[in-house]
Amino acid sequence: SFPSDEVIRKRLLIDGDGAGDDRRINLLVKSFIKWCNSGSQEEGYLQYQRMLSTLSQCEFSMGKTLLVYDMNLREMENYEKIYKDIENSIAAAHEKISECKKQILQAKRIRKNRQEYDALAKVIQHHPDRHETLKQLEALGKELQNLSHIKENVEDKLELRRKQFHVLLSTIHELQQTLENDEKLSEAEESQETQMEAEAKQ
Repeated sequence: SFPSDEVIRKRLLIDGDGAGDDRRINLLVKSFIKWCNSGSQEEGYLQYQRMLSTLSQCEFSMGKTLLVYDMNLREMENYEKIYKDIENSIAAAHEKISECKKQILQAKRIRKNRQEYDALAKVIQHHPDRHETLKQLEALGKELQNLSHIKENVEDKLELRRKQFHVLLSTIHELQQTLENDEKLSEAEESQETQMEAEAKQ
């Protein structure tokens, strides 16, 4: 029957890595006891050969264990180196990510500035340049000066017309007075003539 898992686990715990060292030591002790109790030289030599064979197996197993141990040490050193390389790579990746984030922020700022510059450029394009604006201002100044002269001339003419109109009104008033006086004089003369005619008839 096959041994249970518990039995296998106990054997592995006793035997170390399961290479049979404990069994070989037990065989070596038994062979040594038999060699000590051997009655004949042939039996003693046979036990001696068995002990040598068992010692060789133990030495081989020990050498193998040492090689495995050295290999495990080198493997651990290699893993530590790989782990450090991975840590360095992760740190470098974090630095690169941080730098990329800074570059992205800078690119966003540059893009925003360019958009603002383009918007300002479009606004500026709708307005005339400085030289053209100065020319327009100069033309407007001249036109304003001409309008000012025209205004003065118009005001002078208005003042002249006002004076002439005042003289005309005065003349009309005087003429009206004269006409009224003439009319009164004519009425008086007519009345006097009528009275004289009436007196002559009597």
